[in-house]
Amino acid sequence: MGDSAWNTAEGSLIQERYDLVVDRITRIPSDHQIPERYRDYFEKMSVFLLKTTEIYDKKQDGSLVGRTMEQCQADQEELYRQIRPEYYQTGYANPAYAVSRFGEEAGQLLSLLCSELEGCIAWAFRGRQHELVLLLELFVQIYNCLEEDDIKEARDTVYWFFHDYSEVFVENQIHDMICPEDNFFIDIVMHADLGDLRYLYQYGLPVSENDLAIASFMNRLPDDQIQSMADTYTEGYRIGFEAAGIDLSKKKTVELHFPIGFERMMRAAILNFKKLGLAPCAAREPVSSFENKGRMKRGIYSASVNRQYDFDHREDRAYYFDKSFAERRLEVLRTVFEQHKQEALVYAGPAVVEVFGETPFSPASCEGAIHYDEEQQRLNVRFSSESGQITYHYIPGEERSFTIIAFPTPEIGDRFEEIFAETVRINTLDYYKYQEMQQRLIDVLDGAAQVHITGNGENRTDLTVSVMPLADPDTQSAFENCVADVNIPVGEVFTSPVLQGTNGILHVSEVFLNGLQFRNLEIVFRDGMIDSYTCTNFDSEEENRKYIKDNVLMHHDTLPMGEFAIGTNTAAYRMARTYGIADKLPILIAEKTGPHFAVGDTCYSHEEDVERKNPDGKSIVAKENAVSTLRGEDPVKAYFNCHTDITIPYDELGAITAVYPDGTKADIIRDGLFRVEGTEELNEPLICEMQ
Repeated sequence: MGDSAWNTAEGSLIQERYDLVVDRITRIPSDHQIPERYRDYFEKMSVFLLKTTEIYDKKQDGSLVGRTMEQCQADQEELYRQIRPEYYQTGYANPAYAVSRFGEEAGQLLSLLCSELEGCIAWAFRGRQHELVLLLELFVQIYNCLEEDDIKEARDTVYWFFHDYSEVFVENQIHDMICPEDNFFIDIVMHADLGDLRYLYQYGLPVSENDLAIASFMNRLPDDQIQSMADTYTEGYRIGFEAAGIDLSKKKTVELHFPIGFERMMRAAILNFKKLGLAPCAAREPVSSFENKGRMKRGIYSASVNRQYDFDHREDRAYYFDKSFAERRLEVLRTVFEQHKQEALVYAGPAVVEVFGETPFSPASCEGAIHYDEEQQRLNVRFSSESGQITYHYIPGEERSFTIIAFPTPEIGDRFEEIFAETVRINTLDYYKYQEMQQRLIDVLDGAAQVHITGNGENRTDLTVSVMPLADPDTQSAFENCVADVNIPVGEVFTSPVLQGTNGILHVSEVFLNGLQFRNLEIVFRDGMIDSYTCTNFDSEEENRKYIKDNVLMHHDTLPMGEFAIGTNTAAYRMARTYGIADKLPILIAEKTGPHFAVGDTCYSHEEDVERKNPDGKSIVAKENAVSTLRGEDPVKAYFNCHTDITIPYDELGAITAVYPDGTKADIIRDGLFRVEGTEELNEPLICEMQ
């Protein structure tokens, strides 16, 4: 469908519906047919929605681009007022407040509606009249239901809205992901005047002072540095294909993910990708619970207006999620992919830019928020797995790759420019030097039956990880030598552990996973599977366990240890300590600053049968475990569609020791330093820390 205009007949019908629904919303503030307790809600929401139609009309007549900076910022204030932290506590977007005003049933419904209608902003800026009309009509339908105070009818209306329009929503998702023509976001990157920061307000995203500051900073960087950053990003992508033995020449599209403000780098990167024969695709960060809004920053995104709001609405889909909806969604996903199967075959994979520097966020519990019940959690696990299987059918994992790179934003503090420069340096560390040192580590690890990891001081980690035995040590390796290709920066060796015999406690005093803070996270493994877990974020043990189950286990009852890795980027660790930003590093960098353990799928998910070799020519054989081997019998049981890395920083680490079948041992790390001959250079930043 894209962003191009509808044909004349369809366009005329949608325009008629648009005119009718806007007229109806215009009359709601003066219409007192609805019970008095709802009037303030519908009056305020009507004002908000009419503002989005004003934006849409300006988009259509071409005047939106001509707004002054003051007008852009005034529009932002009006559009996002209801979710800004200073207004949120007494706003209807806050489930707790809505429930206190209307009771649980009506309060949850109206808070959910408030969150979903935020999507009108996105569609208005894109000039997408059809999607805008659907949301405006939903609002009027709910209003009509509540004129009679019929909550059941209103709930059914929400359910059938998501059920009936699944084709529209899924088509939008898939099209933006794999179809490069008429891409709204790429057009901004390639054609906007990046020297005029008003371009940031064309996306329809909330623009923060942080977003403005990073765009301004990027504009000051010399062309050669911008090009170097773009080259690191795109070269990592290319090398990923080369290392995996995938023919990139057969691919035609690359999916871009990046924060607004980085357009200068992305413009250079797009030109690089075009030289590789790849056309760019891009989507906006999710605007609806249908797309898992609030879960993760992906697509074209900006700084969150209110992370507590994101957290409170992260499970809104539970309001309408049942077996019938899940089956409908899967059916539509399969149909849409079938319609776009040619585009799917030439899709190369995502190229991701992440940012870090935000103030650490630890959410507060919101009693009025919507949550999955146990039955829905089980259904969601199966739905996620089956949708993943459909996607991998049309976009085979062994035929695509990816890359991820991260940069700080000005919110990180007064020393931002120093930290940015240091991050760029870390992103471009000597590939071959690390490759050689990491091979020294692998030479010691290969042949071990187990690796024993212990914590230091108050860290209670005491964990034994079983390693796959090698049938032919001369040609095989259990660990991958991972340098700066798909995961930038350089710095880890990793394996998929043998689950049987992987036992013990993993503990970390503080860690940030998927954007959320966890304090004293403790996970107990038994034969490689999570046996129990806790943290100290909340006073209630029940809340702590739920927090972990929802945001680490992703609603699964248990998960396997899918990866054990030893991070070697001691320079990144030193940077974190020097600038006091350890709590702000993204997992992409944090995982390189100590040993880490991923729960969920292995790093080779859906690619277990693809041959991979280390730079020394040895085949990597530890690519599956006792769970992923079920893929031939039942893929739904083999994959979890999640992979969360948990890192123990060097300063909380006691030792990492290889234990061989005959009982002999060899230290990899002991007392905070690498102990393998040939890795002494890795200790230089650690020794500085000790001094």
